[in-house]
Amino acid sequence: MILSVTLSKPVNNIEESLGKPYTKIKIRAVNSAGGASYAAEMFTKTQVFHKKFSDSELDDFLKQNSGITFKNVVTRTDSEEITLLTNKKGKTTELRKKLNTTTGKTAPLKILPEAKKKQYLLPEGTPVPFLVLLGIMNDEGKVISSRYDKFRQINRFLEFIDDILPEFSDKTSDGEPIRIADFGCGKSYLTFAVHYFLTEIRHIKCEIEGLDLKEEVINYCNDMVKKLSLQNLIFHTGNIADYSGTHSPDIVITLHACDTATDFALKYAVEHGARAILSVPCCQHQINTQLQMRGKAGGATGDVPPEFEPLLKWGIIREKFSSLVTDALRGEWLEAQGFKVQMLEFIDMEHTPKNILIRAIKKENNRNCKTNGLELIDKLGINPELFK
Repeated sequence: MILSVTLSKPVNNIEESLGKPYTKIKIRAVNSAGGASYAAEMFTKTQVFHKKFSDSELDDFLKQNSGITFKNVVTRTDSEEITLLTNKKGKTTELRKKLNTTTGKTAPLKILPEAKKKQYLLPEGTPVPFLVLLGIMNDEGKVISSRYDKFRQINRFLEFIDDILPEFSDKTSDGEPIRIADFGCGKSYLTFAVHYFLTEIRHIKCEIEGLDLKEEVINYCNDMVKKLSLQNLIFHTGNIADYSGTHSPDIVITLHACDTATDFALKYAVEHGARAILSVPCCQHQINTQLQMRGKAGGATGDVPPEFEPLLKWGIIREKFSSLVTDALRGEWLEAQGFKVQMLEFIDMEHTPKNILIRAIKKENNRNCKTNGLELIDKLGINPELFK
């Protein structure tokens, strides 16, 4: 049985064949009513589209596109990984790797057996409805091997949520709901996880709103809510910078909100009195662009202290430096607003380089108006969104 397929490296005229300039397509097995056995995420440079396939439809789709519209195709079954590589002359090479039938990974692999020993907040072996619907678990509660990394990521995030629940003991003891806003929610794996964890495991009332720019993603999430018959969970289409919620949130979540969208979310959290923030930033383009203009490389002005020049000379180094500067300044700004800030590892670096989680808890006696960030901003000659 096919568990997943990833098609990449499209040909130049792919839009003529598939109607859109797809850059990658990810297909995975799902448990779904209505005859659909597979769900596809079809990516362009700026959008993601969703489609469902039956077994026969997937077979036809792969025959028409493997090695034809996409040069690289990786197929995972229960027992092996099959890679098709097509060169410029149209010659296709097939590579096969046997998978460890226990872990679903290319043997040998030591990480997964150790991970299975961990006591997760959402334990494996117990069916969780939203995980089954999303194709992460089967009907018996077994985690699909190709989705184990996502399962671990969800549980890791719930650990961060669980850690901050004592901050809301006054609300939970009175039976009041914890209000949560998830900005840039995307397909909302974590949003559904937080809702399930609070309501079904911790038995805490909550009201959660998700926000994202992509209308089709929001429609998908609201459709999930209806299928699962969930209460007090709703999703909206919109821009974080312009958002005005019905109620001020107690907790603001941002997972990979791109560039200054993270800053708008942090501002919203502070201005609306949020008591906790969990943010995993992404794509710090703003500072990177500003530093690119001020370094010496590429004929720019060179208006930064000489000691910073080695960090701006090479693009890949400047990008990493910009990311660290941006998130350090965010931490400084949050401390100046009265938050206790921690910079934590979200998930292992091997899974994603975007692994810093900013956890901020409101502490009035922690207010620090003298932030060191202003001196760094002045030296680098940058103008970060939060400090405008």
